[in-house]
Amino acid sequence: MSLPTAYVRYTDDVEEIQPNEDQLITETVESMARINRFVFEQNRHAVRDAHAKTHGILRGELHVYPNLAAHLAQGMFQEPKTYPVILRLSSAPNTIDPDTQPSVKGLAVKIIGVAGQKFLPDQADEVTQDFLLVNDTIIPTGDIKSYHDMQLRQEKVIANAPEVVTSLITQAGTLVNQALDAVGIKKEVPLVVPPHPNNHILGETFTTLGAIRFGEYVAKIGVAPLSGNVQALAGEQVKITEAGGWRDLVVDFFRTQGAEYELRAQLCSDLATMPVEDASVDWPQDQSPYQTLGKIVIPAQDTFSPARRVFAEDVLSFNPFHCLPEHRPLGSINRARIKAYETSTAYRHHMNAQPRLEPRDINQLPN
Repeated sequence: MSLPTAYVRYTDDVEEIQPNEDQLITETVESMARINRFVFEQNRHAVRDAHAKTHGILRGELHVYPNLAAHLAQGMFQEPKTYPVILRLSSAPNTIDPDTQPSVKGLAVKIIGVAGQKFLPDQADEVTQDFLLVNDTIIPTGDIKSYHDMQLRQEKVIANAPEVVTSLITQAGTLVNQALDAVGIKKEVPLVVPPHPNNHILGETFTTLGAIRFGEYVAKIGVAPLSGNVQALAGEQVKITEAGGWRDLVVDFFRTQGAEYELRAQLCSDLATMPVEDASVDWPQDQSPYQTLGKIVIPAQDTFSPARRVFAEDVLSFNPFHCLPEHRPLGSINRARIKAYETSTAYRHHMNAQPRLEPRDINQLPN
């Protein structure tokens, strides 16, 4: 597969503010906060408003490769270096559901020791760079208007549905038809995606939700299996019969062996076919294939000790805007996440009476 001869250069013009964007973002975040409070009252414990359930919290290293091509040697990838990383595997819903329910999976990567002023003003001096990814290449509600409409309908279901209906709500953050029908909500816009297959979570390929700035360019970041033991799990369907089945798979695997994953970038070569403002469009890899930036090396370890679980779920925050300006997320769906993540994180830490900690040393991750 040949590489494009040119890539889209980043300028402020690659983003386009959407009609009524500020209002839509405010209404979306307010709805998410109301659902967050509803979920808290169910358990008297605050969880993330997305990807609430942790399946593993892992310690590893990112090795940035030497001699990257100029278009890849961007931002934190300009020089070869080894960074400690913390990784969190999760499921997409904002509730702690049994793993027998299919859902999109998430991989959050926190890289420690990244020099340079960060994007968020109140965290400018932190040393972390986060990438948040899912095991899909799109989000069906890929702009703020679509996401806003889905979010408000989801809130209406939760507010009016008994628990048996609420359990039908989340498939990749969207609504299922049974839940809408149960409370008489008209489906003006189709927001349902097919259930994700139960492929082995450690064999999945993960991609950032929408575009990010990639130094002088625009890209998506991906993580894919590299070592033979996790490549062998790619596409392997597993039957999950226990409420904590995904956790058990992760714990059992890393109890005796490590793994390696490839970190890579897909650079935008055409804004018409690889839009920034619509994250529901899959960027065609035949036009611009993923290219390797480095590898993530994860040794054998206990991925779900009690101390790690509490640290991951109550103390640690992952935020796509914990980043260098050179790796800022782009598009309206990402611009909404600035306010959404801050609101959710502040509420979770306040209600659980836990400190907000941004790691500066990998040894802050409990064993």
